[in-house]
Amino acid sequence: MGRRAAEPGRSGAILDIFTRHVAEKGYDGTSFSGVASELGVSQGLIVHHYGTKARLLEALHISYMRQRIEEAERIVAEFPTPTERMAALLYASMLYQVHDRNRTVAFQREVARFAQQEETSEGRQLRRHYLGIMRDVLESGVVSGEFRPVDESIRTLLIFGSAQWAWTWFEPEGRRSAEQVGAELVDHTLGSLLIDRTPLPRLSDPEGPLVAAVIKIITAGEGAPKELPDTRA
Repeated sequence: MGRRAAEPGRSGAILDIFTRHVAEKGYDGTSFSGVASELGVSQGLIVHHYGTKARLLEALHISYMRQRIEEAERIVAEFPTPTERMAALLYASMLYQVHDRNRTVAFQREVARFAQQEETSEGRQLRRHYLGIMRDVLESGVVSGEFRPVDESIRTLLIFGSAQWAWTWFEPEGRRSAEQVGAELVDHTLGSLLIDRTPLPRLSDPEGPLVAAVIKIITAGEGAPKELPDTRA
């Protein structure tokens, strides 16, 4: 989306092509030889930057979660109420299917693999951080009297988990836009949480100002470099 192509030998270009291959074929179907061939570089250059295929996947995971956390924190700062914050986070989870689609699909295809990481790994810590942001929004909504009491930890996992399957059925060029599907998710989720549902029609409007504000937040970083520091331990 207007991003200038990175130089083939740079780590960011390697990560970009690897990410697209994982999105299209999965981790097991992706190889250094395929990435190197497309970039016109040697496999040794990929090894120089990332070491192993597993470390390249971890770089994908870390870069993806860092950006999602940054955006979630901006959403929390941007919207004044837990209800609006939750709606915005829900819209964002669907809008990623269009904005940053390759990284989102690659992450979601391999989310079960990421779940097997060591507790102390950076990727797992980043996922906990992201889930903590969402859980805090739920808890603050209960405290403020906007949400009915729920098990915030379980509800957070249910919301996060449901979003990870969107890659299997959502079509960017399909009948429903990401905004429209996001509106359904907002209606479904907040409909089960809100004590007073008066704000629900406004928040579940796919053409409303809240959606426009979320798009502005998640597109602000488009075009920024995605490479990470050397991942070789």
